[in-house]
Amino acid sequence: MSILPMTSPSYPNHPIPGTPVSVSNRVPIIFRRLHRFQQMDFELALWQLSYLCLAPRRVYRNVYYHKQTKNTWARDDPAILILLFASLSIAAIAWSVVYSFTPLAALRLAFTMIIRDYLFVGALSATAIWFFSNRVLVSPSSHSAPGDSAVEWAYAFDVHTNAFFPLYLTLYLAQLFLLPVVLKDKWVCLLVGNTLYLAGFAQYIYGVYLGLSALPFLIRAEILLSPLLPLFASYVVSLLGFNVAKHALQAYFGS
Repeated sequence: MSILPMTSPSYPNHPIPGTPVSVSNRVPIIFRRLHRFQQMDFELALWQLSYLCLAPRRVYRNVYYHKQTKNTWARDDPAILILLFASLSIAAIAWSVVYSFTPLAALRLAFTMIIRDYLFVGALSATAIWFFSNRVLVSPSSHSAPGDSAVEWAYAFDVHTNAFFPLYLTLYLAQLFLLPVVLKDKWVCLLVGNTLYLAGFAQYIYGVYLGLSALPFLIRAEILLSPLLPLFASYVVSLLGFNVAKHALQAYFGS
């Protein structure tokens, strides 16, 4: 299995088999098109972000159609990335106001949220999703061509993107509004804060499951829901007195 197979042979801008692959062609096309604002469909991206919260299964109904028309499971329109970058920047400004950060510190926080929290963690998560699904979840009885029966790394990053947005709403926005509550030394406040983190990470795990279960050549996708058990067990134990929100915010903001 090649490292990070991001495209199929007939995918746009993919070189002819047997020819050297440039560094640029190893980068998913969604990143290579980040500068093409006029070609981005922000209306569709907003629709997808909305339904990722309301009815996430609907977002994946067009995956097979996209494969038939574009010969790739992964999206090629970076509009959703731009919207996520903007959303994280807004969250960084809001958190900076709460913590009385300077403009430069607010800028650093925005870059931290975008580069580390979303892109770097996303790359690690996508690699783990890509590797695990291709090694464990691919159906051995599939008679499709290799390019049609393997999870693309770019699609795994799409899955991370889709799963990240509900987590963003829970931990980057909802937690901000509930900050006066979750930091209080009361058990009810501890319950609210810890439940926020349970909901955020449970949404992420469920989003990953939905993304991979949408691919017709994968089986046993339910395995991806198994982290929910230790997550819920940790949540129950934390209710004995460990304030997850307080410790997470102290580690994140250093105060």
